[in-house]
Amino acid sequence: METPSVQALIDAGVHYGCRASRWNPRMREYIHGKNGAVHVINLRETLRGLIRAQNLLFRVASEGKSVLWVGTKRQIKGVVIEAGERTGMPVVTERWIGGTLTNFSVIRSRLKRLEQLEAIDEKAILEQKLNKKELSFMAREQRKITRNLGGIREMKSVPTAMIVVDPSRESNAVREARKMGVVVIGILDTDCNPKDVDIVIPGNDDALKSVRLLVEQLAGAVEEGWRQHDEQLKAVSPAERSDQESEASATDGEGGGEPRPTRPSRPMPTMQELDQSAPEAAAPSEEAAPTAVATESPVATEAPAAEPDPEEPEAPDAPVSDSSANG
Repeated sequence: METPSVQALIDAGVHYGCRASRWNPRMREYIHGKNGAVHVINLRETLRGLIRAQNLLFRVASEGKSVLWVGTKRQIKGVVIEAGERTGMPVVTERWIGGTLTNFSVIRSRLKRLEQLEAIDEKAILEQKLNKKELSFMAREQRKITRNLGGIREMKSVPTAMIVVDPSRESNAVREARKMGVVVIGILDTDCNPKDVDIVIPGNDDALKSVRLLVEQLAGAVEEGWRQHDEQLKAVSPAERSDQESEASATDGEGGGEPRPTRPSRPMPTMQELDQSAPEAAAPSEEAAPTAVATESPVATEAPAAEPDPEEPEAPDAPVSDSSANG
C-alpha cells in the first residue's frame, strides 16, 4: 500500500483547517499552528492516521467483510460514489436514515419493497388495471426509496468498518456505528470532535481535492485487501472441497449425522524395518506352535472313560476267603 508524500498533501490543501474561532479544543494535538485566522493541520498526524486506516481496511477486506462509505456533503458526493463503485462497497450520499444500522431488519424490508416495485412491468400493470393515481404513487415511492437507500441495497448485514467524511455532520451515523460496534474511520477538520471516531485522519474535509486524495488512498487499501481475499478463496477452495467430502463420507450410515470415531493413525514402517523384523518374527512363530499345544493340553477337558467292550465277558469276582470273612 502506497501513502502520499507530504508535498502531495500540501498540493491538495489537506493542511488547511477551519477558522480559529470555530475550532474544537480536543483537536489541539492535531494542529500544527495558525496562519492568520486559519488553523494549520499537522500532516504527520494525517499520515499516521492514514496508515492506520489503510492497515485496518486491508485486514477487513482480506477477511471478506464489508466497508460502508458515508459522505453527504454536496461537493464530495461524487467522490464517495466513485469510491463505492471502485471497491464494490455500499455508500450513503443522501440523508442518513435513522436506524440504518440499529434497525437494519426494517431497512432490508424497505429494500425488498424496492425490488417488488422494480419487478412490476408494463404487462403486470395492464393486467392489474392500475389507474394513473396508483401508478404515480408507485413511481414516487420507488424514487424515494432509491434516493435514500439505493446505495446500500447490496449491503446484506451490518458492516465491519465505516468511513465518514466530516463526522460532525454525520453525527447520527457515527452514533449508530459506535452503538453497533462498527469501527469508525473519520476524515475530520479542526471543528470536529476526535473522540467520536476510532481512527482519526485530520485533514480538510471541505475541499474536493483534499477529500479525493484521502478517499482514493483508503479505497486502494480496500481493493488490495479484497484482491488478496479472492486469491485466498481460489487457493483454499480445493482443500475445503476435500474436507467436505471426507466429512460427508464419515457421516454416512446410521450415525444420525455424527462423525464415526476413528483410531489414531500409526506411523507406517519403512522397508528396512520390515526386512529386519521379518526373520526375527518367523523364528518365534515356529516354536510357538508346540508350546501352545503343550500348554493347552492340560487345560483341555478330560477325555471320557473307556466303556467296556460288550463282547468280552466280565471276569468273575474272586472268591472271598474264610479268613477275610471272619476277620
